Amino acid sequence: YSSKDLHGIEYIDSYVFNQVENIRFNSTVGKYVGYTEVGLKNAETWNKGSELARELGQLERFCKHNADIHYSAVLDKTGEQG
Repeated sequence: YSSKDLHGIEYIDSYVFNQVENIRFNSTVGKYVGYTEVGLKNAETWNKGSELARELGQLERFCKHNADIHYSAVLDKTGEQG
């Protein structure tokens, strides 16, 4: 995300095997996208099942909840030395 109001926050969940990204969920796209033959098949299946609803909920449940904590812990510090 690029601002404290969290409007631009994006959740990405990538599945990699042997250093090759097979499939990725991107909250901006709102679905799984496959990059290999196996990834394409999984994306098609996962976009029709409960996996998609679970990933869509992660943005609210995990990212937005924790982003405010991380933002204040890291970005709001003035860099004072001690």
